[in-house]
Amino acid sequence: MMGHPHIPRARPSRGVQPWDYARQKALQVERIDVPEVIWWGRFDPGYSRNRIVLKSFADLGWTIRQFRPAVAAVADWEARIRRLPRPNLVWVPCFRQRDLPAASRWARTHGVPLIFDPLISAYDKQVDERRKLSPSDFRARRLKAWESSLFQRADRIIADTPAHAKYFREVLGVAEEKIQVIYVGAEAALFNPVPPLSGDRRVEVLFYGSFIPLQGPEVVVEAARRYQGPPARWVLLGQGPLRSTCEAQAKGVANITFEDWVPYAQLPARIHQADILLGIFGTTPKANRVIPNKVFQSLACGRVVVTRSADAYSAALCEKRDSGLVWVPAGTAQSLAEAVAALASDRGKLSQLSKAATTTSQQHFSENIVRMQLHDTLRGLVAHE
Repeated sequence: MMGHPHIPRARPSRGVQPWDYARQKALQVERIDVPEVIWWGRFDPGYSRNRIVLKSFADLGWTIRQFRPAVAAVADWEARIRRLPRPNLVWVPCFRQRDLPAASRWARTHGVPLIFDPLISAYDKQVDERRKLSPSDFRARRLKAWESSLFQRADRIIADTPAHAKYFREVLGVAEEKIQVIYVGAEAALFNPVPPLSGDRRVEVLFYGSFIPLQGPEVVVEAARRYQGPPARWVLLGQGPLRSTCEAQAKGVANITFEDWVPYAQLPARIHQADILLGIFGTTPKANRVIPNKVFQSLACGRVVVTRSADAYSAALCEKRDSGLVWVPAGTAQSLAEAVAALASDRGKLSQLSKAATTTSQQHFSENIVRMQLHDTLRGLVAHE
């Protein structure tokens, strides 16, 4: 796993303090001017999605209180025992389905709206992505019913892409008016545009990830094998279940190199060393619904990204020419090889597309966009907004 630096600008948690009348009155006055959100659950504060949303709350003027219960299932009882002060909002962050029941009970009792940011669906992960269960399997139907009822507990459900919003609506039965889209984005304090390296050198093509089927790393290796263009170095960085398969597949292919993870704070510099960044190429249903972190990060660094076409992206962006995003069909190594060869053959065009990548990042996925999406989510739900 990559390390994570401190969350930029996010206000520190004040902790849960003993309750008394004077403090209650002070908080009531404070809440008029400075709204408070409780981040509820045993979440990872270093995960980039959490870091970016936390910063957006802070930028919007919110105070953040982190409540990390000892046991998720009975966290509402712990909150009562510790006399957790009533906030303006409860937020259950990504991957924390197990924290939602207790959080929703506590929020309902105190008349506080609750937002859940699942990022992934447990049903989607087991049935559509990992294919451990058939949709007709009793366990799959039970999982779907459980997650569907769980999502109904929240006042708002956050989706990271319009395609995921559609999935939540059509598969899990979440009402359209309860769903809001907030992109994952990239941390501006770390991921900044830097012009591509100049000079007469080999083009470097960089894939980084966790080597899972959704990402299609085998497609990258096969594309490097088929590549016919100017000299290029294909680098696959990271660890995961398919890495050993990819290494075996790459034997005898001289233009492929494997690297291990770098610390998170060093990732932008590693991206800047490359000329072309690779997104995902998997053919799973979920691969059509996600925009991975590395696409946001690479665009923010001013690098052209070659990735599979997907419903996760807006129609306007898909139709835009020279956006810094180059689309290829899912799972097609030959198309990927040809797209990289075309880019490597025209350094001038590659430089232009790098600038376009920065513009796309700023106009579609920047922290400002994420903050605006969060503001729209809170409007009409929280009195302060």
